[in-house]
Amino acid sequence: MSLKVTLEFSGGAELLFDKIKKHEVLLKQEDSSGGTWTIRELIVWIKVNLLKERPELFVQGDTVRPGILVLVNDADWELLGQLDYKIQDNDNIIFISTLHGG
Repeated sequence: MSLKVTLEFSGGAELLFDKIKKHEVLLKQEDSSGGTWTIRELIVWIKVNLLKERPELFVQGDTVRPGILVLVNDADWELLGQLDYKIQDNDNIIFISTLHGG
C-alpha cells in the first residue's frame, strides 16, 4: 500500500528541485518503520529522491533548514507535531523558503 502525497516547493526552494514546484509522489508504507510515514522520514526521502542540488540550503540534520516554512494541508506544521506528524493519504505538504539574498 502507498500514500499519495503532493509536495510543493516555493519561495525559491523550487530551484533546488530542478525548478519543479509541484511533485505528486507515492510513498510505499512498507518502506518506513511501523507502516506509517512521518515528516522526519519524508525529509530524508526528499533529500535522496528529489533534491537535485545544494542540500545544505534545504536540510539541516534530520529537519529542514531554519527559514523554510512547512505547511501541511495549509496548516503550520508546528501545530501538527512538526517532524512527528504522521502523513495521511492525499496530504498536501508545502515547503516555502523565506531565505532571500540581498
